Amino acid sequence: MTSLPRILLEPLVRAALLEDLGRAGDITTDAIIPAGLHAEAAFVARQPGIIAGLDLAALAFALVDPAIRLHIEVPDAADIAPGQVIARICGPAAGILTAERVALNFLGHLSGIATATQCLARAIAHTPARVVCTRKTTPGLRAVEKYAVRCGGGSNHRFGLDDAILIKDNHIALAGGIRPAMSRARAHAGHLVKIEIEVDTLSQLDDAISLGADAILLDNMDLPTLRHAVSRIAGRAITEASGGITLVTAPAIAEAGVDLLSAGWLTHSAAVLDIGLDI
Repeated sequence: MTSLPRILLEPLVRAALLEDLGRAGDITTDAIIPAGLHAEAAFVARQPGIIAGLDLAALAFALVDPAIRLHIEVPDAADIAPGQVIARICGPAAGILTAERVALNFLGHLSGIATATQCLARAIAHTPARVVCTRKTTPGLRAVEKYAVRCGGGSNHRFGLDDAILIKDNHIALAGGIRPAMSRARAHAGHLVKIEIEVDTLSQLDDAISLGADAILLDNMDLPTLRHAVSRIAGRAITEASGGITLVTAPAIAEAGVDLLSAGWLTHSAAVLDIGLDI
């Protein structure tokens, strides 16, 4: 995986450290750990999964004490097994303890997203369909959570409201229908801006096809309707299925022939991957 730029990551890690250090710093470590004490530690996996977030963990240590060194044993996007050493840390003991929780918070959270994404991607690996995330992300962490999705073998949907035009049900309701919504979108969009529209019914689908949508979001359709919709589109637009996508339902949805399966839970509800720091 190509790492995200440090300039993007540092404000996130710095904010997390400032939140943790509060007004008086790490008073537990200051009271107990002698100045000048050196330590060696390791990030160790407690369960299987996909690793993501090592750059943020390394930054947490570096910002607390530049003398701390982190050596990566297993890179982002790699499979890890229980008991496996992910990275080794050495340097001033006080700094290691102070940065430990922030480093683990990022590492566990992003690795959890990567692991959940991989599980979903593997569930549909027998089809050409791809897993994509959504904008249902933790405020402030969208770039790194979407990075974690890529580490798990998924792809990214929009990064924000300015990436593309996505006409959803509320847009359609307020515009007075699909046709006026699409007409206004076409008049507003630049030549590089794609237009996707959400449809709930086959009647709406026919309008979306005739108006030349670049992508069509097939929302909460049952399998027979979904298959019929894909057949009716016949490759004239990218097809995206959303709603009710789980590890159990995903294979059949992908087998209906859609190009993309979008799942918000990958970023907003993925369980943290259990990783520990052992001195």
